[in-house]
Amino acid sequence: MWVSVAEPAVARSPLAEVKLLLALAGVLTILVAHQPCEGSPPASPRTVASSVLQDCIAEAKLMVDTAYNRTQRSIKQRLRSGSVSPMDLLSCFKRPVATTRSVIRAADCMHVALGLLEQKVHPEGFGSFNATDVLTEAQLQLLSKVSGCHFPVNAEQCSDQYRTITGRCNNKKRPWLGSSNRALARWLPAQYEDGRSRPFGWTPCKRLNGFPLPLVREVSNLIVRFPSERLASDSHRTLMFMQWGQFIDHDLDFTPESPARVAFSGGVDCEKTCAQLPPCFPIKVPPNDPRIKNQSDCIPFFRSAPSCPQDKNAVRNQINALTSFVDASMVYGSQVDLALRLRNKTNHLGLLAVNQQFRDQGRDLLPFGNERPDPCLLTNRSARIPCFLAGDSRSSETPMLAALHTLFMREHNRLAAQLKCLNPQWTGDKLYYEARKIVGAMMQIITYRDFLPLVLGKDRAKRTLGSYKGYCPNVDPRVANVFTLAFRFGHTMLQPLVYRLDSRYQASGPGSCVPLSSSFFASWQVVYEGGIDPLLRGLMATPAKLNRQDSMLVGELRDRLFRQVKRIGLDLAALNMQRSRDHGLPGYNAWRRFCGLSQPGNLAQLSQVLKNKVLARKFLRLYGTPDNIDIWIGAIAEPLLPGARVGPLLACLFEKQFSNLRDGDRFWWEKQGVFTKRQRTALQQVSLSRIVCDNTGITTISRDIFRASTYPRDFTRCSRLPRLNLAAWKAAKALQESIPSL
Repeated sequence: MWVSVAEPAVARSPLAEVKLLLALAGVLTILVAHQPCEGSPPASPRTVASSVLQDCIAEAKLMVDTAYNRTQRSIKQRLRSGSVSPMDLLSCFKRPVATTRSVIRAADCMHVALGLLEQKVHPEGFGSFNATDVLTEAQLQLLSKVSGCHFPVNAEQCSDQYRTITGRCNNKKRPWLGSSNRALARWLPAQYEDGRSRPFGWTPCKRLNGFPLPLVREVSNLIVRFPSERLASDSHRTLMFMQWGQFIDHDLDFTPESPARVAFSGGVDCEKTCAQLPPCFPIKVPPNDPRIKNQSDCIPFFRSAPSCPQDKNAVRNQINALTSFVDASMVYGSQVDLALRLRNKTNHLGLLAVNQQFRDQGRDLLPFGNERPDPCLLTNRSARIPCFLAGDSRSSETPMLAALHTLFMREHNRLAAQLKCLNPQWTGDKLYYEARKIVGAMMQIITYRDFLPLVLGKDRAKRTLGSYKGYCPNVDPRVANVFTLAFRFGHTMLQPLVYRLDSRYQASGPGSCVPLSSSFFASWQVVYEGGIDPLLRGLMATPAKLNRQDSMLVGELRDRLFRQVKRIGLDLAALNMQRSRDHGLPGYNAWRRFCGLSQPGNLAQLSQVLKNKVLARKFLRLYGTPDNIDIWIGAIAEPLLPGARVGPLLACLFEKQFSNLRDGDRFWWEKQGVFTKRQRTALQQVSLSRIVCDNTGITTISRDIFRASTYPRDFTRCSRLPRLNLAAWKAAKALQESIPSL
């Protein structure tokens, strides 16, 4: 092993970096004194001169920092001129901050340096070439250290009683397993054009399994696009079911993009060209596109930031900026600096910070962030309402998502206040950690008891996930790279409208139904248009969209995503497929094989799997072979299992992922010693419906919040729902245990 996986880098001054480079040069001169001098061709593909490596490192840092700075200046200029693009909006919640940004800068520097090295010393006649082959172990270690990929940091204080914010120390033998800012798990080897990093679709006409890959926009046009009259609502699932899926997804994974929006080489603005220059991987427009008439145009796309290589033969992987565990990190954050910002520092009551400017019918709203540029300021310039600050940077993506974030911020503060009444002797840190621990358990219970059986089908979930058997330290709890694409199945359940309903669950008033495309980053709609209660009612009383093979994704997401800032919107289906190629994910049949399912090889077999010959013919017309079908589109195209909202492939991937998340979590709520037996009994009363009742002005609630409901038939008074009894948390005497501090 030559690189510690992306430890957070410590900021260094330019002078310090120059000194480190000079030190590196001196060491390398000693290490490779027998190497040929700069400018001479290498004696073999296994050697490199110190000066060449030194030049590559210095040039890579300059290129990366220049690209970052030019991007920042460009976005600020577009903000001032009012010409912000949809991709600017998308990138605002995909950009890394704080520790994550340092980790990504290190990885970008490392990858760019290796790319430069490959260009400079690629030997003629050696065919496929890996830049790391020309470096000694000592050179690799030093390259890793200078880039920032191998930098020592002060770790969080670990505890046997409470989770760390970063997820570190969950696994005692491998403390970084499942922690934030680490590489995603690979369940299958990555599949890149060059075997290392370049995604398929990068080189025109490059064949995979004997066939060229189709343009992702062409796949979206031919398979995903459908006329609005085909849209069908789900008679058994609510929009709250969809929204919980997104909320939980934002607890588990976030793969940020590089902060660069211009090419590392040459500084080309990626939104002004269709050239493929890292980190730019634009989506090309097919002939006769129904919306984009200029075929020389393209949809901008930026590659996910790479993780630091873990060994000499490492293939490009992506990082997860979040903890992998179901631990409510979207409420509390996955980095220490963010967790501190989210806490109320005006007292010692263990509370989360709340908005100091606005209230929601007397109840708290999320505080505002201070990120720049702020996408929420762009969607309604006269309102001047910024994005909210929460544990996940995407909290303001839609008002519905912001409503759930607000709900659980209030629930934490409600729990902390009640715990203070029960235990006046508890410190603010004790109150914070105990309330956070309860909220994390709530996430786990609602997800595994109420949500996943409706995803997988009740009988299958009982059979495959089963009851909790105990913690297993040998289980890898990390989120898999494929899961970050597979769990986007929820995109198929979004309706084209956002509903805000009154106390009788009626759409009254002109703003009760608004297009989804006009609600992205509209935090002002929460502040000025009724708060979160109407949004939660809309989620509870509106059916989700039903995913069908002839109507997969609504036009609001396929043609009008973020269009409120420009004439042309993005295509979420195309973005998902391009992202799977960016991540090097193998195709449809590879994952079917991984799951022990049949691998269709021709039209008849694919027709049988999909139970749809017309759709199978479309796939083969585009891809040539089922092997090449992009994982996201292939998985969501499968017929739904009985009682489920996924087909066999997604069911398999979800079962493996959620089993690992539970069984590999040392702080799982059912594990002996995490909660007392009395506390576990009390937690079994938890329900999302009760949480809504306890933290809003809603008094009549859906009995089964994820199942389609009709008002008033399927609703009940909040007073009839059982409450979480916190008596089990009353301490007999002042506890003296050590409480970790942030």
